[in-house]
Amino acid sequence: MVLSRLICAFLLAACCCCRRAAGVPGEVEQPEPELVEVEVGSTALLKCGASHSPGNFSHIDWFSVHKEKPTLIFRVRQGQGQSEPGEYQHRLSLEDKGTTLALTHVTPHDERIFLCQGKHPRSQERRIQLRVYKAPEEPSIQVNALGISVNSREPEEVATCVGRNGYPIPQVIWYKNGQPLKEEKNRVHIQSSQIVESSGLYTLRSVLKAQLLKEDKDAEFYCELNYRLPSGNHMKESREVTVPVFYPAEKVWLEVEPVGMLKEGDRVEIRCLADGNPPPHFSISKQNLSTREMEEEATNDNGILVLEPAQKEHSGLYECQGLDLETTASLQSDQQELLVNYVSDVSVSPAAPESQEGSSLTLTCEAESNQALEFQWLREKTGKVLEKGPVLQLHNLKREAGGGYRCVASVPSVPGLNRTQLVNVAIFGPPWMALKQRKMWVQKNTVLNLSCEASGHPRPTISWNVKGMASEQDQDPQSVLSFLNVLVTPQLLETGAECVASNSLGKNTTIIFLELDSSRTGLNMSTVSPHTKANSTSTEKKLPEPESKGVVIVAVTVCVLVLAVLGALLYFFYKKGKLPCGRSGKQEITLPPSRKSEFVVEVKSDKLPEETGLLQGSNGDKRAPGDQGEKYIDLRH
Repeated sequence: MVLSRLICAFLLAACCCCRRAAGVPGEVEQPEPELVEVEVGSTALLKCGASHSPGNFSHIDWFSVHKEKPTLIFRVRQGQGQSEPGEYQHRLSLEDKGTTLALTHVTPHDERIFLCQGKHPRSQERRIQLRVYKAPEEPSIQVNALGISVNSREPEEVATCVGRNGYPIPQVIWYKNGQPLKEEKNRVHIQSSQIVESSGLYTLRSVLKAQLLKEDKDAEFYCELNYRLPSGNHMKESREVTVPVFYPAEKVWLEVEPVGMLKEGDRVEIRCLADGNPPPHFSISKQNLSTREMEEEATNDNGILVLEPAQKEHSGLYECQGLDLETTASLQSDQQELLVNYVSDVSVSPAAPESQEGSSLTLTCEAESNQALEFQWLREKTGKVLEKGPVLQLHNLKREAGGGYRCVASVPSVPGLNRTQLVNVAIFGPPWMALKQRKMWVQKNTVLNLSCEASGHPRPTISWNVKGMASEQDQDPQSVLSFLNVLVTPQLLETGAECVASNSLGKNTTIIFLELDSSRTGLNMSTVSPHTKANSTSTEKKLPEPESKGVVIVAVTVCVLVLAVLGALLYFFYKKGKLPCGRSGKQEITLPPSRKSEFVVEVKSDKLPEETGLLQGSNGDKRAPGDQGEKYIDLRH
């Protein structure tokens, strides 16, 4: 028995020696091949061995081993390389004095064993294992947009992850809320497949299937690809996705927007909400105050009741009903009270106040509200606050006190909630003119637009002393503005225009003087005489203004001085005998020709037109527009 074993061992050793002598590649037992790692598209450097002397590489054959079959791909003879026909014919070259074979444009198909063998039969062959790597593209993820029902009894597709053009096949890991998922029977299933592209690269497709719960409605899923490169291990992550999860509602409730205290005029939304997906069909009901029954209100498609603008009648109890169309289950919310704060029925008494000048007047404001009110009074034309409280006292009334007064009723506890009421106070009196006199520059044969404004109580009426197209515009209950379109004629230039305002208590006028000025291109200028602000009526008399009084005094003083100088001149000529004063007639004063026409002395009264009744006498008689109450002494003749 021992002898037979010795014979077998001897024969095996002899067989191995014969194979070495034959020099057949791949038949000699070799150590583990050297590993070379490169990325797709780069160059692989295959070293036949740096330990050999240069002379040993003058005659080398390179083989590629595919499916354990070696194929000659490159020859080295006398240090010169020659590629064999085939797939490597144009991608091989020698480097490092013939010790290294360079393989360019590496593809996944190049992942195999390469070996080099010298000329001598006893030379040891060198085996090189080439590993090829390619990072996959960024993974794409597609979520199941149709959603998953929690009532499903089997795992359903959550999302699909795809990693393209990687080598070798990357490993995929699924995550939910940052935690890796593992296969779990009847709960989690991961199904992966791969496709080999013509380039030799892999496209990985992985499908995650799971049973989801209501708590997963906001869960975030993503996939991770793990792969290797010559530099080490790497990974890429997809974006996070959320899958629609369908589950029945367990409760419904009401929400009101805006939050906080509501007031009349607000846009209010009453919204039904539920904890189910999809939400049930909603309806909103309001309690009828008379019958105490809940009555359904009209809502939009989303189950929202819009109150715009909100009114106090919208206050009351509301509730929401939800109907699950899949299970036909009905849910009802708790009742919720809606309160719309309001201020209404603001009124002022008396409603149309009127009073005499010098008297007093009391205005009282009232309003209704479900909250505590505050009142204040404002002057309408100025906005000034006159009084805080519901009562406004006006004493020693004057004409200027007439006009608008506004009562503001507000709720301090509800910002922006207030209502107002305007009342016009009328003060009895004759018409009051906005302007007493006006001067306008005009051109002949043009259409002139005249205006006249008056106020009073009772409300005055306005008439014109010239014919034209008249129209009126109401300013307020006690004021009127009249317009007159009239053609400028020589007669109008001579007489001017007069506007007369009258009521049952008197009348007043505005006189418009027209001046012809051909140098002007139109009615581009109007001037007001020094006394246009004065108002005199048939029943009242205005005191002169102090400034106008001073001007008149100065004018009279100048006139007196001029008269004194003239008197001295007359006396001088009389003494010289150059001024005969007999009964034979008059003689012209001897003066230079250039100054004969300059001695015109104007003597004015020291009273204003308002005092002398220039425009309107105390009995209401009117003077001509040219009659200014002035006296002239002409010394030229």
